[in-house]
Amino acid sequence: MSEESRFGIVAIIGRPNAGKSTLLNRILGHKVSIVSDRPQTTRNRIVGILNDPRGQIAFLDTPGIHKPLHKLNVRMMDHVRSSLSEGDVVAVIIDAGEDFGRGDEFVIDMVREQKKAHPETKRFAILNKIDLVKKQNLLPMMQRYGELGLFDEIIPVSAASGDGVEQLTTLLFANMPAGEAHYSKEDYTTQPERFFAAEIVREKVLQNMMEELPYTTAVGIDRWEEDEATGLIKIYATIFVERESQKPIIIGKQGAMAKKIGSEARQELEAALGAKIFLDLHVSVHERWREDERFLGDLEWPLGE
Repeated sequence: MSEESRFGIVAIIGRPNAGKSTLLNRILGHKVSIVSDRPQTTRNRIVGILNDPRGQIAFLDTPGIHKPLHKLNVRMMDHVRSSLSEGDVVAVIIDAGEDFGRGDEFVIDMVREQKKAHPETKRFAILNKIDLVKKQNLLPMMQRYGELGLFDEIIPVSAASGDGVEQLTTLLFANMPAGEAHYSKEDYTTQPERFFAAEIVREKVLQNMMEELPYTTAVGIDRWEEDEATGLIKIYATIFVERESQKPIIIGKQGAMAKKIGSEARQELEAALGAKIFLDLHVSVHERWREDERFLGDLEWPLGE
């Protein structure tokens, strides 16, 4: 093992909409986590892998920290807690454009618990969206987080513009233990293509539905067929809603909305997977799916190596 080679895990946590997934995608230079301006977009734990001459970092992108109301949300918060116990660095992403509030206090309390359980872990406060903040307002915020006595580093960045991201990556590598890569250097995520496809469809639902259905939709992949001769991938997917009245919203007049969602998802999947895609979407009602443990388990993917 060379002395220069480093490997470690960074757990990315924070409030909903702090920009965790945007920052991870920026660091990796690949899209591994879907993004929308809807809270609770990330529901699972997404593993992103950064390969670099300095070594390899596995990033755990987690759902936004919130108080759970459904079994779905309980599972989401379980992903946060398990990731907190695994990280060599806990990266707390903070929306610098928002005033400090009760949601931030809830996150800080969780970080305090993490410090008691794992005092050896490094903790970074990452003030995101600095492109939206005046510099004179940024310094008091950095001071506030510094005075908490919880963080080893306080780093201002903009995931949107990339400002400060290279400096952050350098600091993260400096805090990783020596070690060889745990994952293939060809990979940038551990998530299966089926899961990624379902997430891309869900992203397009979120982006097109605006206020109508922020939390009540889920996407499952029913069938995945690859034709080796033509290279065509056929994906059959179902968009689940909770009420019959929500189906026509997703489908749209004469199927226009479903076609738009399908077209946008297909184009992005073709670019990401480098293959021609046939995408067949259906809409189905599953009342109270957020409370259905078996259904929730089927939507997820194994979190192992």
